[in-house]
Amino acid sequence: MLNAIKKSISTLLLPMALLAVPTGAVAQINTDRVMDIGRNALYFEDYVLSIQYFNQVISVKPYLCEPYFYRGLAKFSLGDYQGAEDDCTRTIDCNPFVVNAYQVRGLARINLEDYAGAIEDYRAALKYEPENVGVLHNISLCYLQEKQYETADSTLDYLLKVSPSYTDAYILKSQVSLERGDTAAAFTYADTAVGKDPYDARYWSARATIRLMQEDYKDAEGDLTQAIRLGIDNAPNFINRALARYNLKDLRGAMADYDEALDLDPNNYIGLYNRGLLRAQVGDDNRAIEDFDKVLEMNPGNMMALFNRALLRENTGDYAGAIDDYTTVLGRYPEFAYGYRRRADLYKKTGNGALAAKDEDKLLNMALDEQFGKPQTGGTRQTRSESDDDVDNYEKMIIADDNDFTGYNNDYRGRIQNRNVEVRMQPMVAMTYYEQPSELINHSLYYKAIDALGDDGGKTSKLIMTTRERPLTEAEVERHFSLINSRKLDAPDGIGCAEQHFRRALDFYLVQDFDSAVGDLDDAEECDGGFFPTYFLRSLINCKKIEVEQSQQPAEALPGKTDGTAALAFHDYDKVLADLDKVVELAPDFPYAYYNRACVRAMLKDFLGALDDLGKAIELDGSFAEAYYNRGLVNVFLGNNRQGIDDLSRAGELGIASSYNVIKRFRKR
Repeated sequence: MLNAIKKSISTLLLPMALLAVPTGAVAQINTDRVMDIGRNALYFEDYVLSIQYFNQVISVKPYLCEPYFYRGLAKFSLGDYQGAEDDCTRTIDCNPFVVNAYQVRGLARINLEDYAGAIEDYRAALKYEPENVGVLHNISLCYLQEKQYETADSTLDYLLKVSPSYTDAYILKSQVSLERGDTAAAFTYADTAVGKDPYDARYWSARATIRLMQEDYKDAEGDLTQAIRLGIDNAPNFINRALARYNLKDLRGAMADYDEALDLDPNNYIGLYNRGLLRAQVGDDNRAIEDFDKVLEMNPGNMMALFNRALLRENTGDYAGAIDDYTTVLGRYPEFAYGYRRRADLYKKTGNGALAAKDEDKLLNMALDEQFGKPQTGGTRQTRSESDDDVDNYEKMIIADDNDFTGYNNDYRGRIQNRNVEVRMQPMVAMTYYEQPSELINHSLYYKAIDALGDDGGKTSKLIMTTRERPLTEAEVERHFSLINSRKLDAPDGIGCAEQHFRRALDFYLVQDFDSAVGDLDDAEECDGGFFPTYFLRSLINCKKIEVEQSQQPAEALPGKTDGTAALAFHDYDKVLADLDKVVELAPDFPYAYYNRACVRAMLKDFLGALDDLGKAIELDGSFAEAYYNRGLVNVFLGNNRQGIDDLSRAGELGIASSYNVIKRFRKR
C-alpha cells in the first residue's frame, strides 16, 4: 500500500528555494519545499526528523491537509497509533477524499484493537478504490477478527476476482476455513497457494501447520523442510518440524530443531516449552527445569509450565518447591484431580499426613472425576494450540500457529521497494557522523584521507563511513540546522572552500534536504575539482534522490515493468556513475567507491561489472564484510552458487549473521 502513498509523496518537486529553518522557528518558509524535504525524511525512515518538518508547515499553514496525513504516517511508523489516528482524522475532516488517510487510520485502529473502527475506514476507502488489494486484504482479516466469517470469505472471493494472482488470498481463505472448523477446505486452499507460488516459504508453513493439525507428521516434516530452505526467520518452522519429528519418533532430530530455533530466538516461548517437555521425556530433568524456568520468567501465569516444573522438581527431590508449584496450580484450577494426587503423595513423603488426607478427601468428593492416577481427559490428540489453556493438556506439545500469513498488509512502514524480497544486497557506503551499532561487525570502514577530515573543529562528531546509517535524534537535528545557518563559506578557519561547502552539504544531507546538499557539492567542485569526497557524497545523494523519485512515478508509466515494481530509468544513474568514476580516478585505492559503484551496477543488472568492482573493493579491504555479502549474492544471481556461498560464508564470519540464512536457502539449488 505504501507504493500508492509514495507515488503521491512528491507530486510537487519544486526548485530549491529554502534556507533550513530550525524546529520551532517562526520564520517565513517555503512550505511546499519543506513538505518535500519532510517526505524525503519519511521515505528514508527518519521519522522524528520528518515530524519536525511537518510541524513547521502546520505551524505556518494549519489549514493544509497534507502535513497532518504525513505526520500521522510518521507517528504510525514510530508506534504512536493514537497520534496517527488523530492526525488521520484531522486529514479526513479537512478532505474526506484522501483514501490513504482511511487506510493508515485503519491500520492504527487495528493496532489499537479497534477492529470495528478499522472496518469502517476500509469500507470508506473501498468506496473510492473498490479494487484496492491491500484494503481488501486487511478488511478480510478484520472481519475474521470480528468472527464475521461469511463476510470475510465473500470479501476474499471478490479479492480473487479482482486479482486472481494474489496468492495470499488463498491462505486467508484457509484461515477462515480453519476458524469454521473445516480442516479439509483449509488444506485445499493452502495446497492451492503452494501450487501457485512454490517459492514463498509462508505457504509451505501454512500447509504444514494444517498437516500437523491433521496429525500427518511425515508430510508436515517435508513441507517444513522446504519452508526452512526458502525462508529466513525460521524459528517457528524449526519448532513445528521438531514437533513433526517428535511424533515420528526422531527424538534426536526434534532436539536439534528446538536447539536451532532457540539459537535464532532465545526467548521463544513455544520452543522453550516444547524442549522442556522433550528433555523431561529423555530424563534430562535439570535442563528441562531450566527451560520451564525461562518460560515462567516470561509468563509467570503459565500454569502448565508451572505444573511441569513441579513434576520435575518432584523427580529431582525438591519436594518443597514442587509442593509450592502444585499449590499455585491448584489455586487456579481447583478441580484438577491429578494435581491433588501429586501433592497428596508429596505430603505423605514429607510426613504431613493431615494435609495429605485433606487432598485425598478432595479427590473422593469430586463428583465426576474418579481418576486417581494420571488423567486421560483432553482427547487423544498429542498436540495443542498455543491458546489452549486446559491444564489437563500440560504434557502436550504446542504447535507454533502464529505464521506470518495471518498478518495485516502493513506496507506503510519502511521502504516498500524491498517488501517481499527476502534476499537483498547490503546498502551503499555513506559518509556521516552517525552509525547504528552492531554487536557482530567490528571492522571499521577506514580510509586515511577521510579520517584526516577529522571532527570539523569540534562542531561535529568524527566523520565516518558506514553502511549502517541511523536517523538523527531531535537534538542532533537541531545542531545541524544550527550549523547550516552559522557556517561561513569564506574559509575563516583556514579550511578550504571545497571542504566548507562539503561540510554544509553533509549537514543538508543529514536533515534530508538533498537539493540543497547537491547545490553545495556543485559549488565544492567549482572550488576544487580534485577533492574526491565531493563526488562520493554527491553520488550517494543523487542515488537516493532517484530512489525517491522512482517510487513516486505511476508504475504503468515506466517501461520494462515485469514484477509490479517500478522499472529503473537507466539514464538517471549516469550522473551517479560519473561521480563514482571520478572518485576512482582521484583515489584509486579508495575501496568504497568500487563498492558503491558495484551496488549501482547491480541495480542496473550489470552483474559482471558489479563482480569486478566488488572484487577490487575486497582486494583493497580484505575484511569488508558487506562487499563479500554482495559479491556472494551477485554470484548466486548469476548461478555461481559455490562461489556465492563461499563469499557469504566469509561475510558471516565477519559479522553479517543473515548470510547463514541465505546460505541455507541457496545451498541445494
